Amino acid sequence: MARTPRASTLHLTLPDTGEPLRQRIAGAVVAALRSGALRPGDLLPASRVLAVELGVSRSAVVDAYDELAAAGFVDSRAGSGTRIALGADVAAHAGVTPHVTPAEGTASSPRTVRPAGALDLSPGYPDTDLILPRDWRSAWRAATAGPVPNIPPGPGGHRRLREALAVHLRRTRGIVAEPDEIVVVPGALAALRALVAAADLPGKPIAFEDPGYAKARVALAAAGADVRPVPVDQDGIDPAALRATDAAVYCTPAHQYPMGSRLSAARRAALLADASTAGRLVIEDDYDGEFRYGVPTLPALRAIAGGRERVAYVGTVSKILSPSLRLAWLVPPVDLLPRVHDALAASGETACAVTADAVARFVESGSLTRHLARSSRTYAARRQAFVDALRTHLPGVQSLGVEAGLHVALRLPDGADDVAIATEITRRGVKVPALAKYRVSEDGPRGLLCGYAQLPESKASAAATTIAEVIRERAAAAADTSDSCTTSGS
Repeated sequence: MARTPRASTLHLTLPDTGEPLRQRIAGAVVAALRSGALRPGDLLPASRVLAVELGVSRSAVVDAYDELAAAGFVDSRAGSGTRIALGADVAAHAGVTPHVTPAEGTASSPRTVRPAGALDLSPGYPDTDLILPRDWRSAWRAATAGPVPNIPPGPGGHRRLREALAVHLRRTRGIVAEPDEIVVVPGALAALRALVAAADLPGKPIAFEDPGYAKARVALAAAGADVRPVPVDQDGIDPAALRATDAAVYCTPAHQYPMGSRLSAARRAALLADASTAGRLVIEDDYDGEFRYGVPTLPALRAIAGGRERVAYVGTVSKILSPSLRLAWLVPPVDLLPRVHDALAASGETACAVTADAVARFVESGSLTRHLARSSRTYAARRQAFVDALRTHLPGVQSLGVEAGLHVALRLPDGADDVAIATEITRRGVKVPALAKYRVSEDGPRGLLCGYAQLPESKASAAATTIAEVIRERAAAAADTSDSCTTSGS
Protein backbone atom coordinates (compact mmCIF):
# COMPACT_ATOMS: atom_id res chain seq x y z
CA MET A 1 0.00 0.00 0.00
CA ALA A 2 1.44 3.33 -1.06
CA ARG A 3 2.23 5.72 1.73
CA THR A 4 0.66 9.17 1.79
CA PRO A 5 3.52 11.67 1.30
CA ARG A 6 4.22 13.87 4.25
CA ALA A 7 4.18 17.62 3.87
CA SER A 8 7.59 19.26 3.82
CA THR A 9 8.68 21.01 6.98
CA LEU A 10 9.42 24.60 6.02
CA HIS A 11 11.71 26.93 7.87
CA LEU A 12 10.81 30.15 6.09
CA THR A 13 12.24 33.55 6.89
CA LEU A 14 9.96 36.48 6.08
CA PRO A 15 12.03 39.62 5.48
CA ASP A 16 10.48 42.94 6.48
CA THR A 17 10.44 44.36 2.95
CA GLY A 18 7.23 46.36 3.27
CA GLU A 19 5.55 44.11 0.70
CA PRO A 20 2.13 42.57 1.43
CA LEU A 21 2.40 39.53 3.70
CA ARG A 22 1.16 37.14 1.01
CA GLN A 23 3.97 38.26 -1.30
CA ARG A 24 6.60 37.80 1.40
CA ILE A 25 5.36 34.24 2.08
CA ALA A 26 5.25 33.39 -1.62
CA GLY A 27 8.70 34.90 -2.10
CA ALA A 28 10.06 32.81 0.78
CA VAL A 29 8.74 29.63 -0.86
CA VAL A 30 10.48 30.57 -4.12
CA ALA A 31 13.68 31.30 -2.16
CA ALA A 32 13.42 27.78 -0.68
CA LEU A 33 13.18 26.43 -4.23
CA ARG A 34 16.34 28.30 -5.20
CA SER A 35 18.24 26.95 -2.19
CA GLY A 36 17.09 23.39 -2.81
CA ALA A 37 15.11 23.16 0.42
CA LEU A 38 12.03 22.53 -1.75
CA ARG A 39 11.87 20.47 -4.93
CA PRO A 40 9.22 19.66 -7.55
CA GLY A 41 6.67 17.22 -6.17
CA ASP A 42 7.14 18.27 -2.54
CA LEU A 43 3.90 18.62 -0.59
CA LEU A 44 3.56 21.98 1.16
CA PRO A 45 2.08 22.23 4.67
CA ALA A 46 -1.64 22.89 4.96
CA SER A 47 -2.38 26.59 5.11
CA ARG A 48 -3.50 26.37 8.73
CA VAL A 49 -0.31 24.56 9.75
CA LEU A 50 2.00 27.01 7.98
CA ALA A 51 0.08 29.96 9.42
CA VAL A 52 0.77 28.66 12.93
CA GLU A 53 4.45 28.07 12.12
CA LEU A 54 4.87 31.62 10.77
CA GLY A 55 2.63 33.31 13.33
CA VAL A 56 0.45 34.89 10.65
CA SER A 57 -3.20 34.73 9.65
CA ARG A 58 -4.34 31.69 7.67
CA SER A 59 -5.80 34.00 5.01
CA ALA A 60 -2.31 35.35 4.29
CA VAL A 61 -1.03 31.82 3.62
CA VAL A 62 -4.06 30.97 1.47
CA ASP A 63 -3.47 34.11 -0.58
CA ALA A 64 0.24 33.25 -0.91
CA TYR A 65 -0.61 29.75 -2.16
CA ASP A 66 -3.10 31.27 -4.63
CA GLU A 67 -0.39 33.61 -5.89
CA LEU A 68 2.09 30.75 -6.27
CA ALA A 69 -0.51 28.73 -8.15
CA ALA A 70 -1.29 31.64 -10.46
CA ALA A 71 2.40 31.91 -11.34
CA GLY A 72 2.76 28.16 -11.91
CA PHE A 73 5.00 27.37 -8.93
CA VAL A 74 2.50 25.03 -7.25
CA ASP A 75 -0.42 22.79 -8.15
CA SER A 76 -3.40 22.81 -5.81
CA ARG A 77 -5.99 20.03 -6.00
CA ALA A 78 -8.88 19.31 -3.68
CA GLY A 79 -8.03 16.35 -1.47
CA SER A 80 -4.40 16.26 -2.59
CA GLY A 81 -3.03 19.41 -1.04
CA THR A 82 -0.61 21.90 -2.57
CA ARG A 83 2.52 20.56 -4.29
CA ILE A 84 5.53 22.17 -5.90
CA ALA A 85 4.95 22.01 -9.66
CA LEU A 86 7.29 20.39 -12.18
CA GLY A 87 9.75 22.95 -13.48
CA ALA A 88 9.18 25.30 -10.54
CA ASP A 89 12.84 25.00 -9.53
CA VAL A 90 13.97 25.99 -13.03
CA ALA A 91 11.67 29.03 -12.96
CA ALA A 92 12.92 30.01 -9.52
CA HIS A 93 16.58 29.85 -10.59
CA ALA A 94 15.70 31.85 -13.71
CA GLY A 95 14.52 34.71 -11.53
CA VAL A 96 10.77 34.31 -12.09
CA THR A 97 8.72 35.79 -9.24
CA PRO A 98 5.22 34.81 -8.12
CA HIS A 99 4.03 38.36 -7.64
CA VAL A 100 1.22 39.71 -9.76
CA THR A 101 2.31 42.50 -12.06
CA PRO A 102 -0.46 44.36 -13.96
CA ALA A 103 0.06 43.84 -17.65
CA GLU A 104 -1.79 44.30 -20.91
CA GLY A 105 -5.22 42.76 -20.60
CA THR A 106 -5.26 42.82 -16.80
CA ALA A 107 -7.40 44.97 -14.57
CA SER A 108 -5.34 47.75 -13.08
CA SER A 109 -5.92 51.28 -11.94
CA PRO A 110 -3.56 54.22 -12.18
CA ARG A 111 -1.77 54.98 -8.93
CA THR A 112 -0.04 58.13 -7.98
CA VAL A 113 3.73 57.81 -7.78
CA ARG A 114 4.70 58.87 -4.26
CA PRO A 115 8.04 59.13 -2.46
CA ALA A 116 9.70 55.92 -1.30
CA GLY A 117 8.07 54.70 1.90
CA ALA A 118 4.87 56.72 1.35
CA LEU A 119 1.54 55.03 2.13
CA ASP A 120 -1.64 55.88 0.23
CA LEU A 121 -4.77 55.43 2.34
CA SER A 122 -7.07 57.09 -0.20
CA PRO A 123 -10.44 55.31 0.00
CA GLY A 124 -12.23 53.81 -2.97
CA TYR A 125 -9.41 51.74 -4.47
CA PRO A 126 -9.25 47.95 -4.15
CA ASP A 127 -6.01 45.99 -4.43
CA THR A 128 -5.99 44.85 -8.06
CA ASP A 129 -2.98 42.64 -7.30
CA LEU A 130 -5.47 40.24 -5.68
CA ILE A 131 -7.00 39.42 -9.07
CA LEU A 132 -5.44 36.18 -10.28
CA PRO A 133 -3.89 36.93 -13.69
CA ARG A 134 -4.75 33.51 -15.11
CA ASP A 135 -8.46 34.02 -14.39
CA TRP A 136 -8.60 37.57 -15.73
CA ARG A 137 -6.51 36.82 -18.80
CA SER A 138 -8.64 33.79 -19.59
CA ALA A 139 -11.79 35.94 -19.53
CA TRP A 140 -10.09 38.69 -21.54
CA ARG A 141 -8.75 36.30 -24.19
CA ALA A 142 -12.19 34.75 -24.65
CA ALA A 143 -13.80 38.18 -24.94
CA THR A 144 -11.36 39.27 -27.65
CA ALA A 145 -11.40 36.01 -29.61
CA GLY A 146 -14.30 37.07 -31.83
CA PRO A 147 -14.63 39.92 -34.32
CA VAL A 148 -14.60 43.52 -33.15
CA PRO A 149 -18.17 44.55 -32.18
CA ASN A 150 -19.55 47.00 -34.72
CA ILE A 151 -23.21 47.36 -33.74
CA PRO A 152 -24.80 48.99 -30.68
CA PRO A 153 -25.60 46.50 -27.88
CA GLY A 154 -29.30 47.46 -27.83
CA PRO A 155 -31.61 48.36 -24.90
CA GLY A 156 -30.00 47.54 -21.60
CA GLY A 157 -26.74 46.60 -23.32
CA HIS A 158 -24.54 43.54 -23.21
CA ARG A 159 -26.92 40.60 -22.90
CA ARG A 160 -24.30 38.14 -21.69
CA LEU A 161 -23.25 40.35 -18.78
CA ARG A 162 -26.86 41.05 -17.81
CA GLU A 163 -27.54 37.32 -17.64
CA ALA A 164 -24.46 36.76 -15.48
CA LEU A 165 -25.40 39.70 -13.24
CA ALA A 166 -28.94 38.39 -12.75
CA VAL A 167 -27.48 35.23 -11.19
CA HIS A 168 -24.82 37.14 -9.22
CA LEU A 169 -27.26 39.65 -7.74
CA ARG A 170 -29.70 36.94 -6.71
CA ARG A 171 -26.98 34.92 -4.97
CA THR A 172 -25.08 37.75 -3.30
CA ARG A 173 -27.60 40.55 -2.69
CA GLY A 174 -30.96 38.76 -2.73
CA ILE A 175 -32.12 40.83 -5.70
CA VAL A 176 -34.45 38.97 -8.06
CA ALA A 177 -34.29 40.65 -11.46
CA GLU A 178 -34.57 39.30 -14.98
CA PRO A 179 -31.70 40.11 -17.36
CA ASP A 180 -34.01 42.46 -19.27
CA GLU A 181 -34.52 44.48 -16.06
CA ILE A 182 -30.79 45.17 -15.69
CA VAL A 183 -29.06 48.04 -17.48
CA VAL A 184 -25.29 48.02 -18.05
CA VAL A 185 -23.69 51.48 -17.91
CA PRO A 186 -20.17 52.97 -18.08
CA GLY A 187 -19.85 53.68 -14.36
CA ALA A 188 -22.13 54.50 -11.43
CA LEU A 189 -22.23 58.21 -12.26
CA ALA A 190 -23.64 57.39 -15.71
CA ALA A 191 -26.42 55.50 -13.92
CA LEU A 192 -27.20 58.58 -11.80
CA ARG A 193 -27.33 60.85 -14.85
CA ALA A 194 -29.70 58.44 -16.60
CA LEU A 195 -31.98 58.30 -13.53
CA VAL A 196 -32.24 62.09 -13.30
CA ALA A 197 -33.36 62.26 -16.92
CA ALA A 198 -35.63 59.19 -16.79
CA ALA A 199 -37.40 60.20 -13.56
CA ASP A 200 -37.74 63.83 -14.66
CA LEU A 201 -35.73 65.08 -11.68
CA PRO A 202 -34.15 68.29 -13.08
CA GLY A 203 -35.18 71.17 -10.82
CA LYS A 204 -36.59 68.81 -8.18
CA PRO A 205 -35.10 68.19 -4.72
CA ILE A 206 -33.10 65.03 -4.08
CA ALA A 207 -32.31 64.28 -0.45
CA PHE A 208 -28.61 63.40 -0.24
CA GLU A 209 -26.49 62.06 2.61
CA ASP A 210 -24.27 64.62 4.37
CA PRO A 211 -21.42 63.84 4.56
CA GLY A 212 -21.80 61.93 1.32
CA TYR A 213 -20.16 60.72 -1.86
CA ALA A 214 -18.98 63.99 -3.42
CA LYS A 215 -18.76 62.71 -7.01
CA ALA A 216 -22.35 61.47 -6.88
CA ARG A 217 -23.53 64.79 -5.45
CA VAL A 218 -21.78 66.69 -8.25
CA ALA A 219 -23.15 64.34 -10.92
CA LEU A 220 -26.75 64.71 -9.73
CA ALA A 221 -26.43 68.50 -9.51
CA ALA A 222 -24.79 68.72 -12.93
CA ALA A 223 -27.71 66.74 -14.36
CA GLY A 224 -30.06 69.45 -13.08
CA ALA A 225 -31.33 68.06 -9.77
CA ASP A 226 -31.63 70.23 -6.66
CA VAL A 227 -29.44 68.28 -4.21
CA ARG A 228 -30.50 68.80 -0.58
CA PRO A 229 -28.09 67.66 2.16
CA VAL A 230 -29.55 65.51 4.94
CA PRO A 231 -27.35 64.69 7.97
CA VAL A 232 -26.45 61.06 8.68
CA ASP A 233 -25.88 59.53 12.11
CA GLN A 234 -24.66 56.19 13.44
CA ASP A 235 -27.58 54.41 11.75
CA GLY A 236 -27.27 56.16 8.40
CA ILE A 237 -29.76 58.54 6.84
CA ASP A 238 -32.90 59.16 8.91
CA PRO A 239 -36.19 58.81 6.95
CA ALA A 240 -37.78 61.21 9.44
CA ALA A 241 -35.50 63.97 8.07
CA LEU A 242 -36.96 63.70 4.58
CA ARG A 243 -39.48 66.21 3.31
CA ALA A 244 -42.71 65.59 1.46
CA THR A 245 -41.30 67.62 -1.43
CA ASP A 246 -38.25 65.38 -1.91
CA ALA A 247 -38.70 63.70 -5.29
CA ALA A 248 -35.91 61.23 -4.61
CA VAL A 249 -33.38 60.20 -1.99
CA TYR A 250 -29.83 59.00 -2.61
CA CYS A 251 -28.26 56.68 -0.04
CA THR A 252 -25.45 54.15 0.48
CA PRO A 253 -27.14 51.74 2.93
CA ALA A 254 -24.60 48.87 2.82
CA HIS A 255 -21.69 51.02 4.08
CA GLN A 256 -22.44 54.72 4.20
CA TYR A 257 -19.84 56.71 2.35
CA PRO A 258 -17.89 58.17 4.03
CA MET A 259 -19.01 57.67 7.65
CA GLY A 260 -19.27 53.89 7.38
CA SER A 261 -22.62 53.24 9.09
CA ARG A 262 -24.92 50.45 7.92
CA LEU A 263 -28.52 51.56 7.47
CA SER A 264 -30.48 49.77 10.19
CA ALA A 265 -33.22 47.29 9.28
CA ALA A 266 -35.84 49.54 10.88
CA ARG A 267 -34.73 52.53 8.81
CA ARG A 268 -34.65 50.45 5.63
CA ALA A 269 -38.27 49.50 6.16
CA ALA A 270 -39.25 53.07 7.08
CA LEU A 271 -37.43 54.50 4.06
CA LEU A 272 -39.35 52.25 1.68
CA ALA A 273 -42.68 52.74 3.42
CA ASP A 274 -42.24 56.51 3.24
CA ALA A 275 -41.16 56.32 -0.40
CA SER A 276 -44.26 54.31 -1.27
CA THR A 277 -46.52 56.83 0.44
CA ALA A 278 -44.80 59.87 -1.07
CA GLY A 279 -44.22 58.36 -4.52
CA ARG A 280 -40.50 58.97 -4.04
CA LEU A 281 -37.63 57.32 -5.93
CA VAL A 282 -34.97 55.71 -3.73
CA ILE A 283 -31.52 55.57 -5.35
CA GLU A 284 -29.55 52.78 -3.67
CA ASP A 285 -25.82 53.01 -4.33
CA ASP A 286 -24.57 49.64 -3.07
CA TYR A 287 -21.21 51.08 -2.06
CA ASP A 288 -18.89 48.40 -0.60
CA GLY A 289 -21.87 46.04 -0.33
CA GLU A 290 -19.72 42.97 -0.95
CA PHE A 291 -17.43 43.34 2.09
CA ARG A 292 -18.45 42.89 5.73
CA TYR A 293 -16.66 41.47 8.77
CA GLY A 294 -18.31 39.48 11.52
CA VAL A 295 -21.74 41.07 11.07
CA PRO A 296 -24.87 39.61 9.47
CA THR A 297 -25.82 40.54 5.93
CA LEU A 298 -28.53 43.17 5.65
CA PRO A 299 -30.74 42.89 2.57
CA ALA A 300 -30.38 45.36 -0.26
CA LEU A 301 -33.22 47.87 -0.33
CA ARG A 302 -34.14 46.58 -3.80
CA ALA A 303 -34.58 43.08 -2.32
CA ILE A 304 -37.12 43.90 0.41
CA ALA A 305 -40.87 44.42 0.15
CA GLY A 306 -41.67 47.49 -1.95
CA GLY A 307 -38.16 47.73 -3.36
CA ARG A 308 -39.05 46.55 -6.83
CA GLU A 309 -41.47 49.44 -7.29
CA ARG A 310 -39.53 52.26 -5.61
CA VAL A 311 -35.78 51.47 -5.65
CA ALA A 312 -33.21 52.09 -8.36
CA TYR A 313 -30.27 49.85 -7.46
CA VAL A 314 -26.76 50.83 -8.61
CA GLY A 315 -23.82 48.41 -8.46
CA THR A 316 -20.31 48.55 -9.89
CA VAL A 317 -17.07 46.60 -10.38
CA SER A 318 -15.08 49.53 -8.95
CA LYS A 319 -14.53 47.96 -5.52
CA ILE A 320 -14.70 44.27 -6.40
CA LEU A 321 -12.32 44.50 -9.40
CA SER A 322 -11.10 47.93 -10.51
CA PRO A 323 -12.50 51.44 -11.08
CA SER A 324 -10.48 51.64 -14.31
CA LEU A 325 -12.90 49.18 -15.95
CA ARG A 326 -15.65 51.83 -15.83
CA LEU A 327 -18.47 49.32 -15.64
CA ALA A 328 -21.63 49.43 -13.55
CA TRP A 329 -25.21 48.23 -13.58
CA LEU A 330 -28.57 49.74 -12.79
CA VAL A 331 -31.75 47.93 -11.77
CA PRO A 332 -34.46 50.62 -11.88
CA PRO A 333 -38.10 50.31 -10.90
CA VAL A 334 -39.81 48.37 -13.67
CA ASP A 335 -42.02 51.25 -14.80
CA LEU A 336 -38.93 53.47 -15.17
CA LEU A 337 -36.98 51.02 -17.32
CA PRO A 338 -38.10 52.21 -20.79
CA ARG A 339 -37.26 55.82 -19.90
CA VAL A 340 -33.83 54.79 -18.62
CA HIS A 341 -33.20 53.13 -22.00
CA ASP A 342 -34.33 56.32 -23.75
CA ALA A 343 -32.12 58.51 -21.56
CA LEU A 344 -29.03 56.41 -22.27
CA ALA A 345 -29.79 56.32 -25.99
CA ALA A 346 -30.09 60.11 -26.00
CA SER A 347 -26.86 60.62 -24.05
CA GLY A 348 -24.88 58.05 -26.00
CA GLU A 349 -23.34 56.68 -22.81
CA THR A 350 -22.49 53.00 -23.22
CA ALA A 351 -20.02 50.59 -21.67
CA CYS A 352 -17.18 49.04 -23.64
CA ALA A 353 -18.49 45.84 -25.25
CA VAL A 354 -15.21 43.93 -24.86
CA THR A 355 -14.84 44.88 -21.19
CA ALA A 356 -18.45 43.90 -20.52
CA ASP A 357 -17.94 40.54 -22.20
CA ALA A 358 -14.73 39.88 -20.28
CA VAL A 359 -16.42 40.66 -16.95
CA ALA A 360 -19.39 38.45 -17.95
CA ARG A 361 -17.04 35.52 -18.56
CA PHE A 362 -15.20 36.28 -15.31
CA VAL A 363 -18.53 36.01 -13.46
CA GLU A 364 -19.76 32.94 -15.36
CA SER A 365 -16.58 30.96 -14.70
CA GLY A 366 -16.87 31.40 -10.94
CA SER A 367 -13.71 33.52 -10.93
CA LEU A 368 -15.53 36.47 -9.36
CA THR A 369 -16.91 34.32 -6.54
CA ARG A 370 -13.44 32.94 -5.80
CA HIS A 371 -11.90 36.40 -6.06
CA LEU A 372 -14.41 37.87 -3.61
CA ALA A 373 -13.77 35.06 -1.12
CA ARG A 374 -10.01 35.48 -1.42
CA SER A 375 -9.98 39.28 -1.32
CA SER A 376 -12.44 39.34 1.59
CA ARG A 377 -9.98 37.29 3.65
CA THR A 378 -7.13 39.62 2.74
CA TYR A 379 -9.12 42.79 3.43
CA ALA A 380 -10.34 41.36 6.75
CA ALA A 381 -6.73 40.76 7.85
CA ARG A 382 -5.64 44.25 6.72
CA ARG A 383 -8.63 45.83 8.41
CA GLN A 384 -7.91 44.01 11.67
CA ALA A 385 -4.24 45.01 11.61
CA PHE A 386 -5.09 48.66 10.96
CA VAL A 387 -7.94 48.84 13.49
CA ASP A 388 -5.75 47.21 16.15
CA ALA A 389 -2.98 49.73 15.39
CA LEU A 390 -5.43 52.63 15.64
CA ARG A 391 -6.70 51.39 19.00
CA THR A 392 -3.12 51.14 20.25
CA HIS A 393 -1.90 54.53 19.05
CA LEU A 394 -5.20 56.47 19.10
CA PRO A 395 -7.25 55.06 21.99
CA GLY A 396 -9.24 58.26 22.36
CA VAL A 397 -10.33 58.60 18.72
CA GLN A 398 -13.48 56.91 17.51
CA SER A 399 -13.12 54.60 14.48
CA LEU A 400 -16.33 54.34 12.47
CA GLY A 401 -17.42 51.86 9.83
CA VAL A 402 -15.13 49.01 10.84
CA GLU A 403 -17.83 46.34 10.32
CA ALA A 404 -17.91 46.60 6.53
CA GLY A 405 -16.37 48.12 3.42
CA LEU A 406 -12.77 49.04 2.65
CA HIS A 407 -12.26 52.18 4.75
CA VAL A 408 -12.46 53.50 8.30
CA ALA A 409 -13.60 56.99 9.28
CA LEU A 410 -11.74 58.58 12.20
CA ARG A 411 -13.98 61.01 14.07
CA LEU A 412 -12.13 64.09 15.37
CA PRO A 413 -13.41 66.59 17.95
CA ASP A 414 -15.89 69.20 16.74
CA GLY A 415 -14.06 72.25 15.48
CA ALA A 416 -10.88 70.36 14.61
CA ASP A 417 -9.22 71.53 11.41
CA ASP A 418 -9.33 68.19 9.61
CA VAL A 419 -8.01 69.72 6.38
CA ALA A 420 -4.84 70.97 8.09
CA ILE A 421 -4.44 67.65 9.91
CA ALA A 422 -4.86 65.62 6.71
CA THR A 423 -2.44 67.90 4.87
CA GLU A 424 0.26 67.43 7.53
CA ILE A 425 -0.24 63.66 7.70
CA THR A 426 0.09 63.49 3.92
CA ARG A 427 3.25 65.62 4.05
CA ARG A 428 4.74 63.05 6.42
CA GLY A 429 4.13 60.23 3.97
CA VAL A 430 0.63 58.87 4.71
CA LYS A 431 -1.98 60.14 2.27
CA VAL A 432 -5.43 60.54 3.86
CA PRO A 433 -8.31 62.84 2.88
CA ALA A 434 -10.28 64.96 5.34
CA LEU A 435 -14.04 64.63 5.84
CA ALA A 436 -14.27 68.23 4.65
CA LYS A 437 -14.11 66.83 1.12
CA TYR A 438 -17.43 65.06 1.66
CA ARG A 439 -19.51 67.32 3.88
CA VAL A 440 -21.73 70.22 2.84
CA SER A 441 -22.80 71.57 6.23
CA GLU A 442 -20.24 73.81 7.94
CA ASP A 443 -21.03 72.22 11.31
CA GLY A 444 -20.76 68.68 9.97
CA PRO A 445 -18.46 66.07 11.51
CA ARG A 446 -14.69 66.51 11.45
CA GLY A 447 -12.46 63.57 10.69
CA LEU A 448 -10.23 61.58 8.37
CA LEU A 449 -11.01 58.84 5.88
CA CYS A 450 -8.56 55.92 5.81
CA GLY A 451 -8.74 53.26 3.13
CA TYR A 452 -6.94 50.04 4.09
CA ALA A 453 -7.48 47.89 0.97
CA GLN A 454 -3.93 48.53 -0.24
CA LEU A 455 -2.29 48.85 3.19
CA PRO A 456 0.08 45.92 3.96
CA GLU A 457 -0.44 44.46 7.40
CA SER A 458 3.25 45.10 8.10
CA LYS A 459 2.72 48.85 7.55
CA ALA A 460 -0.48 49.28 9.58
CA SER A 461 1.36 50.32 12.75
CA ALA A 462 3.53 52.82 10.89
CA ALA A 463 0.50 54.43 9.28
CA ALA A 464 -1.39 54.62 12.58
CA THR A 465 1.67 56.05 14.34
CA THR A 466 2.01 58.90 11.84
CA ILE A 467 -1.69 59.70 12.02
CA ALA A 468 -1.61 59.64 15.83
CA GLU A 469 1.45 61.89 16.05
CA VAL A 470 -0.14 64.63 13.96
CA ILE A 471 -3.50 64.44 15.73
CA ARG A 472 -1.81 64.68 19.15
CA GLU A 473 0.44 67.54 18.05
CA ARG A 474 -2.53 69.50 16.68
CA ALA A 475 -4.57 68.85 19.81
CA ALA A 476 -1.70 70.06 22.01
CA ALA A 477 -1.25 73.19 19.89
CA ALA A 478 -4.98 73.92 20.09
CA ALA A 479 -4.89 73.49 23.88
CA ASP A 480 -1.90 75.84 24.18
CA THR A 481 -3.70 78.45 22.10
CA SER A 482 -6.81 78.12 24.25
CA ASP A 483 -4.78 78.48 27.47
CA SER A 484 -3.00 81.52 26.06
CA CYS A 485 -6.29 83.19 25.18
CA THR A 486 -7.68 82.42 28.63
CA THR A 487 -4.60 83.86 30.35
CA SER A 488 -4.55 87.03 28.30
CA GLY A 489 -8.22 87.60 28.95
CA SER A 490 -7.97 87.26 32.72
